[in-house]
Amino acid sequence: MTALQHVKLGTYYVVQMPEPDDFEFWRERARAMVQCDVPPDRIAWVEPGGTGDLFAHGERRSPTPEPDAKPVRANKRFVSLAKNAILHSDPERFALLYRLLWRLQSRPRMMEDKADPDVRRIEELDKNVRRDSHKMHAFVRFRLIEEEDGEHYVAWFEPEHHILRANAGFFMRRFANMRWSILTPRGSLHWDTETMQEGPPAQRGDAPGGDPMEDLWRSYYASIFNPARLKIGAMLKEMPRKYWKNMPEAALIPQLVAGAQKRESTMVEAGRSKFLGEFEERPETLAAIDKAIHACRKCPIGELDNHAVMGEGPQDAALMIVGEQPGDQEDQVGRPFVGPAGQLLDVHLEKAGIDRQASYVTNAVKHFKYVQRGKRRLHQSPAAKEIDTCRWWIESERAIVQPKLVLAMGASAARGMLGKTVSISKARGSPIPLEDGSELWITAHPSYLLRLDGTARVEQERLFDADLAAVKERLGELVG
Repeated sequence: MTALQHVKLGTYYVVQMPEPDDFEFWRERARAMVQCDVPPDRIAWVEPGGTGDLFAHGERRSPTPEPDAKPVRANKRFVSLAKNAILHSDPERFALLYRLLWRLQSRPRMMEDKADPDVRRIEELDKNVRRDSHKMHAFVRFRLIEEEDGEHYVAWFEPEHHILRANAGFFMRRFANMRWSILTPRGSLHWDTETMQEGPPAQRGDAPGGDPMEDLWRSYYASIFNPARLKIGAMLKEMPRKYWKNMPEAALIPQLVAGAQKRESTMVEAGRSKFLGEFEERPETLAAIDKAIHACRKCPIGELDNHAVMGEGPQDAALMIVGEQPGDQEDQVGRPFVGPAGQLLDVHLEKAGIDRQASYVTNAVKHFKYVQRGKRRLHQSPAAKEIDTCRWWIESERAIVQPKLVLAMGASAARGMLGKTVSISKARGSPIPLEDGSELWITAHPSYLLRLDGTARVEQERLFDADLAAVKERLGELVG
């Protein structure tokens, strides 16, 4: 009797999952079931440790497809969502994924149907898992334990979903040279700087309660706490109270919130005195900034025969892209990144899957600095003092747009965000926390790529693409 005949006789199948997050096992079994024409209501997907008693007479083995069975169709969107959704704690996730896979065979474009309840559900599971992973990245706090063989850092975290193994690589890369353990009720990870090992579930008491470094961490947190950007509702949404017990800085939050109004007044007065005689009140709208930069003559660049170029993009954009300064074509058109560097940027943004139209694009310096050579205007890099003077405008833009992530392209853009010069090669690839809670990522400027050729151009474009891919991934975590 063939497997297909077996199914038609009314056989039920019970699939016992070996691990709650084993996507490859699920995919192998699901592919075989689809090829053998097993409908979703004839399969019981059982969590690890489950018994599947309701299907006691079900087959505990997968059917074997016929040699000429049709290949299983699954588009990239389904696979991407499924890999995340299978990490969810919902016991019905395996059945949901199979039901979607089954339906995709007759409706290959089904994943584009936003009204479909199964599609909406897998998107919800994916979003919940990504949010849980983001919380893990943000709220894991290691405590130091002195052992006979050296320092060992231990952290306690309580994930809502089965995300521990999926995020092992993140912590392994970030803390590659540190011996650490992450303990959770769902399992544990142990890294010795060379190999990763999994361990059994743990209890809160297995993790240390504190260490001497926490006083330093609390001092740092208090120093970067920005009362002017305080939104308690948004803070609790991003940092729920249940994580506070694992975070040493959380003990400071009540007193910092209580004194926020007084500190904000102090900051405003300090800012006003710093720019007294140079700038008036900080503009409250992008239109006001646009008007003000056209009248600005606070540095020599503004005295040249040029036009200020304002940033453009959604006022609530999650991503702000910052370049150095307008070029000759930008100065003439009045828009950022429309020249050769901008066209190259568009190519790489599209390759990375970043929507420029959904981003706010601007420059650290608002006027084109050049030297006249006959009829040509040759680009000149702005001086550090000129960049620092223009920080008033880029900070005003950022205060209004409030992006979650800022991509600074080139050393001038990085200085405009940080107030200091940094090395692109050393700073790229890792986030730099900003005082308002957003992240700064640094990469090369597209114009740098235009000046290269041959293998040097290929290598630098590879690094540029890698930076944009990392920004795309991180942006998905922050927005999700």
